[in-house]
Amino acid sequence: MTNKHINDTFRSEKGIHTNFKEKMTYGDYLQLDTLLSSQKRLSDHHDEMLFIIIHHVSELWLKLIIHETQAAIRAIQQGELQASFKMLARVSKIQSQIIQAWDVLSTLTPAEYMEFRDKLGNASGFQSYQYRLVEFVLGYKTPFILKIYEKDPEVHQLLQDAYHAPGLYDVAIQALAKNGFSINPDILQRDFSKTYEKDDSVEQAWMTVYKNVDSHWDLYQLAEKLVDIEDWFQQWRYRHMKTVERIIGHKIGTGGSSGVGYLKNVLDHYFFPELWEIRTKL
Repeated sequence: MTNKHINDTFRSEKGIHTNFKEKMTYGDYLQLDTLLSSQKRLSDHHDEMLFIIIHHVSELWLKLIIHETQAAIRAIQQGELQASFKMLARVSKIQSQIIQAWDVLSTLTPAEYMEFRDKLGNASGFQSYQYRLVEFVLGYKTPFILKIYEKDPEVHQLLQDAYHAPGLYDVAIQALAKNGFSINPDILQRDFSKTYEKDDSVEQAWMTVYKNVDSHWDLYQLAEKLVDIEDWFQQWRYRHMKTVERIIGHKIGTGGSSGVGYLKNVLDHYFFPELWEIRTKL
């Protein structure tokens, strides 16, 4: 297509707005001046821009995951399971995006990263409060993590609230109880600030759901949405671990964690254990 053809096509679009002296533009709506001026390198190295943008993009996706998951929790609590399915399906699609982000970051070589790594000081993705919020809304509660955020009272309070609130799996278990399944009262009335541990009554309830799909279609769909999210989350954790190993090997992380060692350990954790246990027993 020639430039003349492009210009003729543009001119033929009679309805296109071009005068924005007193109107909101695309850039105004998205506050692009703020967004695109936030990538401030601390070194002169070319690849630091990649490093910053990948983490900015991931934080935006995490924000949307939190937004959708918290809305799904409210919908499940209100008995609106169908509404929650759309939100949880969207979370899975978002997860596929942040997994692919590791493929882009992995183009950063060890030699390139070492050129600006010291500029990070003790700053580390380990400190991402949005990542902790995702873990909290999924039910994985780690009290020692909260100390990291005492510097910012607003963020600290946000995390405290999520830390003590029921997670996605808690409200799913409550939905089982509301639908007539006999759930251990200690589970329904548990301290939500504790990481969930599997329970026989919950396993039996899910087993019944999976053996009687037609009778419990909504609960079956809910269970599969949870499995989708956990599956993608584990894939995200794995790609994270392998990308870190590829770039820094087994060095200590900038935030003081064991790096690859820490990331390997969390691969063994399950948010929704009974939904994986029953697959062997069905």
